[in-house]
Amino acid sequence: MKASVIIPNLNGALWLKDSLESIFAQEFSDFEVIVIDNGSTDESLDIARSYLGRPDYKLIENRENTGFSAAVNAGIRASSAEYAVLFNNDAFAQPDWLQRLVEVADSDKKIFSVGSLMLRYYEPELADDAGDYVNIFGWAAKTGDGMYARRYQRQRRCFSACGGAALYRRSILDEIGMFDEHFFAYYEDVDLGWRANSLGYKNIYCPRAVCRHICGATTGGIKGGRYNDFKSVQSGRNSLLLPYKNEPLLMLLLNLPFLLLGYLVKFGMFIVRGYGKAYWKGTKEGFRTFRLIEKPRFRFKNLPNYLLIQFWLIGGFFKYAGYRIGRAFGVK
Repeated sequence: MKASVIIPNLNGALWLKDSLESIFAQEFSDFEVIVIDNGSTDESLDIARSYLGRPDYKLIENRENTGFSAAVNAGIRASSAEYAVLFNNDAFAQPDWLQRLVEVADSDKKIFSVGSLMLRYYEPELADDAGDYVNIFGWAAKTGDGMYARRYQRQRRCFSACGGAALYRRSILDEIGMFDEHFFAYYEDVDLGWRANSLGYKNIYCPRAVCRHICGATTGGIKGGRYNDFKSVQSGRNSLLLPYKNEPLLMLLLNLPFLLLGYLVKFGMFIVRGYGKAYWKGTKEGFRTFRLIEKPRFRFKNLPNYLLIQFWLIGGFFKYAGYRIGRAFGVK
């Protein structure tokens, strides 16, 4: 089988059916769908069960919320396809979405992941995500968030693909490992893309693979706004784990003053927004988790890749600064 579309679900009764139907309506036919329910207590589990009996459909039922990373890992392990394709339960794909992802991946064996052009569901003229990046201050960010989607019509290499709608080559997953379950939710896709970059593999953004996305629906994006306690804890923990895990020791020491400044600024931002305690809770969790993190081995043959990543981290600051200045002046 060419592809397995893996959809984690938690209380997604409002959108899961439409999300699934958009996948089953794909023009590409050589794929299966695997839904992992993470202990839903609403009607979405019944919706997921209603598709049982289809030969191209599997359902994994967890008794509790294991987190995004553990859920998708279970889906990947249940698949034997060439490509594992992640898709959020609050995303809705255009009919040629999967075909476009597969075409790009098939073009080069060094391509690890292919990300989508994710549009805001309620404002489809605006991008939600056009590839993720990290800057030297340790901040991970979405390219194009809230900007006009027409700006992002060029296929290019990106730092990492957003796991909300992305294809991953299974053979490289077997080499570098799956999603790190210490991240639970958020930044786990950036961590995975970083590991691939360190070994010289490519993450590609494909603007022709289009879907609409209700950003953060499962974690409070509809009613709770952009920030809430859960997201703040995840951000506080995972923004520490991301560079600690992936930067070789010398790079980490070199970047440490910038990282410390970045964390102080970010902590202040969360205090202003009323989530300082939650962010600090996540930060303490991050320090406690350091001892559990398995850092990839440093290899001299990967030195050009580390240098390229350092260049991207520095460039990420200017990209982020330009984005924030533009947004402050109302640029879309």
